[in-house]
Formats: sequence, structure tokens, C-alpha cells
Amino acid sequence: MLALIFALILLVHPAMSAVFEPLTIQTKKGPVAFTVEMATTPAERAKGLMYRTELAPNAGMLFDFGVEQPIYMWMKNTYIPLDMVFIRADGRIASIAENTTPLSTQTIESGGSVKAVLELAGGTAKARGLAVGDQVVHPLFAPK
Repeated sequence: MLALIFALILLVHPAMSAVFEPLTIQTKKGPVAFTVEMATTPAERAKGLMYRTELAPNAGMLFDFGVEQPIYMWMKNTYIPLDMVFIRADGRIASIAENTTPLSTQTIESGGSVKAVLELAGGTAKARGLAVGDQVVHPLFAPK
């Protein structure tokens, strides 16, 4: 019974079990710091930021796809607009989809092979000066 109650708490409050890590993006105007929730398993990547009603200005979710490949995202069951930052294995930003439409099932493409996607609150990329070619600093992109 106790295990069932704990499982229900985790379903209601998914951030309780989440892993948060620092991430910095080196922009032309200087470093921009975020705290990101990691989405590394297929289940975590499938759920993403679905059902969230807010996202702090310096927060985001980093989706790790393991290897570079074309990535296709959508906004199904996502109630807030997001910026999707598509990142190559070397940590360079390949493309940015800004202010994606909440609840849309339209496909959002990476435009090439990437290793990860960083989701931020809609408007963050422009407001913080993020651009294609900027360097993302996080252990996921550390040189081997």
C-alpha cells in the first residue's frame, strides 16, 4: 500500500524524481546560465514538458538522444509555448524553433542531425540572445 501511495505522489509531482543540472550557453554577449531537468529515458523524452502550466525563466528540459540523428518534436499536451534549441554532439546550436504553438501536433524538425534538444520557455532564446552556432556547456557535450 505504501508503495502505491509513493508511486501516485511521483505521478502527481513528476519533478520530485527529476534530475536537475546546470547548463550554460556561451553567446556573443556572454554566458547564459540555466538549470535543466534531464530527459534521458524514452519515457522521460516522450512526456517531456507535457501538462506543465509554467516554466521558470532560467529553467528548461534537456533531451538526450544519445547519438546525432534527425529529431522530430511536437507540442501535444504541452500547455505553454516553448523555444526548442537543437544541439549537435559538439555542443553547438544547430537550429532554434521559437515560440512553438501549445497543444499543436505539427512536427517540429531539427533540420539536421543533433544529439539533444533544450526546451525553454517561449521567448527565452530571443530575450537571452541565443543563436545558431552558440556553444552549449554541459557534461553531455564534453569532449571524449
